Amino acid sequence: MIYTCTLNPAIDYFLQVDHFKAGQLNHVRADRKMPGGKGINVSRVLKRLDRTSKCLGFIGGFTGDFIKSRLAGEGIETDFVEVNGDTRINVKLKSDSETEINGVAPEITKEQLDRLFAKLEKLTAEDILVLSGSVPATLPVTIYRDMIDKVSASGAKVVADTSGEAFKKVVGAKPFLVKPNHLELGDYFGVQIESFDDVKKYGRKLVNEGAAHVIVSMGGKGAIYIDENEYLFAPPAKGKLVNSVGAGDSLVGGFLSEYVASGDLHKAFQKGAASGSATAFSVDLCTKEEVERLLPQVQVTSI
Repeated sequence: MIYTCTLNPAIDYFLQVDHFKAGQLNHVRADRKMPGGKGINVSRVLKRLDRTSKCLGFIGGFTGDFIKSRLAGEGIETDFVEVNGDTRINVKLKSDSETEINGVAPEITKEQLDRLFAKLEKLTAEDILVLSGSVPATLPVTIYRDMIDKVSASGAKVVADTSGEAFKKVVGAKPFLVKPNHLELGDYFGVQIESFDDVKKYGRKLVNEGAAHVIVSMGGKGAIYIDENEYLFAPPAKGKLVNSVGAGDSLVGGFLSEYVASGDLHKAFQKGAASGSATAFSVDLCTKEEVERLLPQVQVTSI
């Protein structure tokens, strides 16, 4: 089973406003509300690619009820820990420019955190745990490393997709896969990533520090896969950028959808890259049909 863990989920509230003017009355031309959070996005992509997963994390209030209801409507199983406050709402305003306003996460108590860790104790070597997204302010920045340590004895594979201090703590815990973008990779090492050679150099350093597999996403320039033996490049598919939200999560979801089916890392990387592009070209997350259409364009090569 694939488990995705979203410590800081949200309702993503997308607003389309023509020529937004700060300090004035603005009228919304279109809006939509979606369950948000990086782990939740991974589960939604897996479902669209015919793979089963279960969502873990913290949820609360009427906003949490909305997320659970929408995920149930998509056929996605959840096992969240209930918290006392309301799950946050993130506003994504699209106008002449894009503006994001992220809400405040509810407080998480020690007892609630212990309940999440109790769920992790049930994982086995047949399971994959995806740790994605930001860490709520009420939790320690080491939380993802603590979770990896918790499941390490079980043999479960862990995928970590986070940033900042939380990312710096997980690499040495020997996750199965990490997926920084080129900016996050540069931030980790305190350098500026400007070329494919930079990605190869510093991505290999992550492998040397403990990550078994590394995928570095580079937006419109494609993605690079690195392990102890090779470097692979997946070029970007051709299409019009519509929405970059969730593209990295789709890469992870696409990768895992193929990996659990075939165990082939090359094919998994290709599927992940195609899934990321399919989401970037869509209003919502990728569809199976769009991923399959783009897959032939993403010819993975050694570099």
